[in-house]
Amino acid sequence: MASTIIETAGLTRSYGDICALKPLELSVPEGEWLSVMGHSGSGKSTLLNLVGGLDRPTAGVLKVGGEDLLGRDEDGLARFRREFVGIIFQQHHLVPYLTALENVMLAQYFHSVPDEAEARFALERVGLGHRLKNRPGELSGGEQQRVCIARAIINSPKLLLGDEPTGNLDHKSTTMVLELLRELRAEERFTIIMVTHNQEVAAWGDRTIYLDDGVLVREERKTG
Repeated sequence: MASTIIETAGLTRSYGDICALKPLELSVPEGEWLSVMGHSGSGKSTLLNLVGGLDRPTAGVLKVGGEDLLGRDEDGLARFRREFVGIIFQQHHLVPYLTALENVMLAQYFHSVPDEAEARFALERVGLGHRLKNRPGELSGGEQQRVCIARAIINSPKLLLGDEPTGNLDHKSTTMVLELLRELRAEERFTIIMVTHNQEVAAWGDRTIYLDDGVLVREERKTG
């Protein structure tokens, strides 16, 4: 039986008078692909930011990898993000004047020590071994997103977060990215939490939870 990688109890996030996430009870086992759906303003990104250590809860319990994130200071959260989390954004956030290889090595720099051979291998794993020296402007949208995946996995995270990672891609590129994530998860055995508006994308997950106005209203598990 898989151990639990994320555990929340009464997890809440408020911004002034606005409660973006109301008391949430959620348990995520290691290795699960969890899809998070809901309309804009439902609390999806808030949840992702809290789990990734990018934001702090207002109240409640948030344990990731057995550690209570509420007890970490800013340096501790930064260390947690470097060592535990990989993030794939909808907007690629690649440095435009760096090559694909240099963009991946940049993630290594913030984690420990850049290693060109490791970065090269990460890009080869996502099918971009022939694009190492190309800059983002010379890559298609799908290729840029694959650079982002290579950057996200280069430091062997336990938790991979996706914030609408296929939102700007066409159907073919979306399928390619999702198949790649499925293959990498099988190899690396990391946990995926992916926010999406697309029901077809959500269906790639093992389980989908639905948020509405900051409340978890229902969940569905993949069958078959």
